[in-house]
Amino acid sequence: MISRYAGIAPARDLILLRKLGEKLQGKTLLHINSTRAGGGVAEILHRMLPILKEVGIETRWEVLEGDERFFDITKKLHNTLQGDAVTIDEDMWQYHFEVNRKNAERLDLEADAVLIHDPQPVPLIAFKKGGTWIWRCHIDLSAPCRDVCSRIATYCQKYDASVFSVAKFAQAMGTEEFIIPPSIDPLAEKNRELSDGELQEVRDRFGLDKNRPILLQVSRFDRFKDPVGVIKAYRAVKKYNDCILVLAGSPATDDPEGAIVLQEVRDYAADDPDIRILLLPPFSDMDINALQRLATIILQKSVREGFGLTVSEAMWKGKAVIGGATGGIPLQILHGVTGFLVHSVDGAAFRIRQLLNDPEMAAKIGTDAKEYVRQNFLITRHTRDYLSAWYCLENSGKDVIEL
Repeated sequence: MISRYAGIAPARDLILLRKLGEKLQGKTLLHINSTRAGGGVAEILHRMLPILKEVGIETRWEVLEGDERFFDITKKLHNTLQGDAVTIDEDMWQYHFEVNRKNAERLDLEADAVLIHDPQPVPLIAFKKGGTWIWRCHIDLSAPCRDVCSRIATYCQKYDASVFSVAKFAQAMGTEEFIIPPSIDPLAEKNRELSDGELQEVRDRFGLDKNRPILLQVSRFDRFKDPVGVIKAYRAVKKYNDCILVLAGSPATDDPEGAIVLQEVRDYAADDPDIRILLLPPFSDMDINALQRLATIILQKSVREGFGLTVSEAMWKGKAVIGGATGGIPLQILHGVTGFLVHSVDGAAFRIRQLLNDPEMAAKIGTDAKEYVRQNFLITRHTRDYLSAWYCLENSGKDVIEL
């Protein structure tokens, strides 16, 4: 498995992965999140677990179970941590804890290290049975609602460490803190090279005109991803440049608002024949890969964003990406070098037209973008960082940690 990344991932990452595997050989690692399908966390875990097992870590992945009310509450928690003004009353906090208590009775929480992903399972720390516990926050905490963040911090104080995707997301949680950006797997179905036949099959199936530029955004149907803003930008561009817009996304089992936002987007599109709104089933990885490769310009016009893996995915295909200047997107897009950052609909429309009218610039940005992802955002580096954080915590207090 790891040898397959030779010549793709930087050699330093592969060397360190093997060394860390030797140091942590035979130890157990448990990941817990709230869904196996939909969203970047589940996608990363599906690809990371085989790598961890190959280097000698006995790795498991458990998923929190909850009802509609629970996921409605945790969606509100997610939104408030990203700055939305939503009330979380004491009854909701108690229900959040009670669902976690029931899950703690069902799950095997014993492991040498436990990584708890995002707010949904954060109360599980109350049922810790030993080992090193790390809270891994994937969302943008740069401007949270303070009362909600403080309540989450009461749980985090009991963890051994917290991990954030970007330095500006880090909050004073009363624990050790690490900055570990997410990643993509270049060998995954979503990112592998595709044949001309595979690309043509997807083009034909979705009815995409090969003679017109394609604008694409791939994301969950979430207001923070601003799909309506993407349509507004497309309409501004359409006055001058003939093009097609594709909005593609898959449902996530822990996102009860998805269907509502999808309907809002369909209503706003108003039956425009050049707007394709695609609700793809989970694990439509090859379709997403093909759409990204067929696209002329790719957008991720988020107004709040934990990281935005679709940005790195698109950059890996050598595409020029226009992203909202928020969350983890500026970590991936170096403005004017590996893509463009925008703050408004007008800004997005301007950059779309600039790239459509200067294909040589778009090609140069795409080439630089792919190399930037190779150096910084591949899953080999991500796995190395998780193991490094765990190894550091096990050797806490040492001035120098040797591999």
